[in-house]
Amino acid sequence: MSTTEVRTPDHEVVVIGGGFSGIGAAIALQDAGIDDVLVLEAGDGVGGAWHWNTYPGVAVDIPSFSYQFSYRQRAGWSRVYAPGRELKDYAEDCVDRYGVRDRIRLNARVTGTVFDEEHDLWRVDLEDADPILARHVIGATGIFNQPQIPAIAGLDTFEGPSMHTARWDHDVELRGKRVAVIGTGASAVQVIPSIAPEVARLTVFQRTPIWCMPKPDARISRVARTVLQRVPGARGLARLASNAYVEVTFPIAAAYATTVPVAAVGERLARRFLRKQVQDPATRAKLTPTYTMGCKRPSFHNDYLATFNRENVDLETTGIQEVTPTGIRTADGTHHEIDVLILATGFKAFEAGNMPPYAVTGRDGLDLEAFWTENRFQAYQGVTVPAFPNMFAILGPYGYNGSSYFALIENQMRHIVRCLKEARAQGATRVEVSEEANAKYFREVLDRRGGQVFYQGGCGTSNSYYFDVHGDVPFRAATTIESAWRAGHFALTDYRFTVGAGDREPAGTAA
Repeated sequence: MSTTEVRTPDHEVVVIGGGFSGIGAAIALQDAGIDDVLVLEAGDGVGGAWHWNTYPGVAVDIPSFSYQFSYRQRAGWSRVYAPGRELKDYAEDCVDRYGVRDRIRLNARVTGTVFDEEHDLWRVDLEDADPILARHVIGATGIFNQPQIPAIAGLDTFEGPSMHTARWDHDVELRGKRVAVIGTGASAVQVIPSIAPEVARLTVFQRTPIWCMPKPDARISRVARTVLQRVPGARGLARLASNAYVEVTFPIAAAYATTVPVAAVGERLARRFLRKQVQDPATRAKLTPTYTMGCKRPSFHNDYLATFNRENVDLETTGIQEVTPTGIRTADGTHHEIDVLILATGFKAFEAGNMPPYAVTGRDGLDLEAFWTENRFQAYQGVTVPAFPNMFAILGPYGYNGSSYFALIENQMRHIVRCLKEARAQGATRVEVSEEANAKYFREVLDRRGGQVFYQGGCGTSNSYYFDVHGDVPFRAATTIESAWRAGHFALTDYRFTVGAGDREPAGTAA
């Protein structure tokens, strides 16, 4: 008879992250009858990226009809591509609509998680607060949560106001100032045309040009919103058309590049758009990528490229040597005097300290980051990793296929809920994916790489955050329909359900 001390978890499930992943997780768990849930959010509000990112011009980069939960389709978007404030409002609406606000704890930064093997619990350590014990942990921190600060000499010596786009300081006055923007990624594409008309001079420092396509955006009229609200099936049709567009432009284009030449067609359209938008041939050449479309996240904007026609906007492609107290010196010795410095340098992605942004110690003292460093990023269907029982992820390696992030959330939660309900049915206290199932899935995703755009040889100059330190791109090469089907039909025997401490005998036979 075991003399092991019985320890009771504070919560059955702790969800880490209060963005749309965390909100979607809380709603899915509630729908499944799992009510003992706590969501921990480091910030002082919900919404994740849409809480933190408030820079001028911030907007969603896929149509709003796709960028929402299937069960909460909004008819009131002001534009086809909604501005950031509307996404923040949508997050607040979902929290209240589904009654999960009282399960969210704000200003709760997780610093680490440790698995207690004796009691089948996770200890969740918090900054400036007591630890929390959870039976299961769901990581829902997303990927765009830690701003990437470039390693540029002298960056901390600049004497004027400086900020990252993800932490915009609205108290800084830009009107009439000499402003520098470092970076030409997704946030820069939105910021640059938004601030160019008001600043005295804008110097954009570009390392790698971005493929920019025209954005099929438009204001949604009151009449159209009324139709979406009142006509049966209107929202469904709008969503179907939007999802088809999103599916073709990324999941299919990226995963089936060798058979469906969407990227090649996109490049031709982008080059034509560039010729039409930019007047100066030299500037146009600087803005033309030398890598294949799809290697790096492309952007959609109707005014970004044309902004470089303005007399007060300069494009600088010479490498930065250092930041000085009053400006930026490039490698050719030129010193650019500036008043305000804006870092549009993106986020940490598949890097140490970001997947997830807290330490994770699993069974036998195994560190998750060390495991991935040694064995490459991998997770069974992007959800679970062997030796890390009772731990699940929304955005694990090879889970996201590039479609709407909301499709990912719903698919991953379908997978997670199946595991948790089976554990309940068996009275199991431990749920762990088998090494065999994980290895089989990892072989499968690697076998599918041959058709992905990332491995066709045209990505060498892209400087893309898609690639991890191993040279892999942990995106799932699958359609959204396949991903959804597999989330609902994977074999539960791929997991081992056990009860109590000691010998770890199976609790029963999974169906």
